[in-house]
Amino acid sequence: MSIITALAALGGLTLLLAIMLIVANKKLYVFEDPRIDVVDDLLPKANCGACGMPGCRTFAEAVVKGEVLPGKCTVNSEEGKNAIADYLGVALGDEDKIVARLACQGGSNVAVDRAEYQGLSSCSAASLISGGQKGCFWGCLGLGDCSVSCDFDAIQMNKHGIPEVDVEKCTACGDCVESCPKGLFSLEPIENRLWVACKNLQKGDEILEECQVGCTACGKCVMDAEGGINMIDNLPRINYKEKLTQKPIQRCPTGAIVWLDDDKGIIKGKESKKIIRKEKQKVAFS
Repeated sequence: MSIITALAALGGLTLLLAIMLIVANKKLYVFEDPRIDVVDDLLPKANCGACGMPGCRTFAEAVVKGEVLPGKCTVNSEEGKNAIADYLGVALGDEDKIVARLACQGGSNVAVDRAEYQGLSSCSAASLISGGQKGCFWGCLGLGDCSVSCDFDAIQMNKHGIPEVDVEKCTACGDCVESCPKGLFSLEPIENRLWVACKNLQKGDEILEECQVGCTACGKCVMDAEGGINMIDNLPRINYKEKLTQKPIQRCPTGAIVWLDDDKGIIKGKESKKIIRKEKQKVAFS
């Protein structure tokens, strides 16, 4: 009799719990638009954060809600973005392309090492030892943390140990910005052509003993930019709200300020020193 009672009690408890779960499911149910799954499938699944959101799923939810347009995903292909726009019946949306830019040109052929680093092949590791081996404290250490961190193969180290960004592959995810211990990378609109490719804060020609392409804070670019550039902490700061031309690069003696062209690449001014050295600079121990 006790067994029958126990089984009845257990059956009753099971039934009660099932009823409670059914009621809770109905009361707590949150409707999810089925279009989110469709849009999510049309996204690249990169989860890179270039759109400003933590992942593709969150982006899909925002697109379906009408908070953003499909074009905001700079990683997706044109076909993918158009497919989402057609499916939802919304505009594609124009998004200014953002790319990673490096504020340094101090490769091994123009910049001096003040020590010989031996250790883990990592900029972060090298920077822990007195800021790294580079003579210029602000310069790129050339060990490629940025390249390793880039999931889109958009950064390659050139033969002089300087990262080069493939703007076609770059998604502006920001991983290189986070991985560079010197803070040399930033995310910039690709239409911003005038660029200060240096972060040296030391004023004067002394920096040229460490790097031939360092900014000396001579101020010529500031004078020639007619309000488009200010000198702050011995480094030119560009005001991209102003109309800018190639004029500020022409008298730069070291080529620290450049113009970035889609076809010609880096353009330096007429008075910039021509760099012809191809081999690595010798380590200069102090």
